[in-house]
Amino acid sequence: MYAIFKDGGHQHKAEVGRKMLVELREVEEGATLEFDEVLLVSDESGVTVGQPTVSGAKVVATVLGVAKGPKVVIRWFRRRKNSRRKNGHRQKYTLIEVTEIVKG
Repeated sequence: MYAIFKDGGHQHKAEVGRKMLVELREVEEGATLEFDEVLLVSDESGVTVGQPTVSGAKVVATVLGVAKGPKVVIRWFRRRKNSRRKNGHRQKYTLIEVTEIVKG
């Protein structure tokens, strides 16, 4: 069984027991998060597609902590000017583990 839910402009595929990164939130470790913007739910009886969301469906997850994403390196370069700059960025995310998918 899996579900596709929307969070912060991104769509995520959730399966029970899967760990994933979502948008950063000010929540403590061990807290439960509920995502109710579920776009699709698939189980052994078939696939339910929302119009635009599946009514009553939600994804329940436990917060494991804060994690950092991959490093992005930004470079500026102007040819023949001896002008170079290098900058980097590392986005912070909330690490969650999906505990339950409610079909609704």
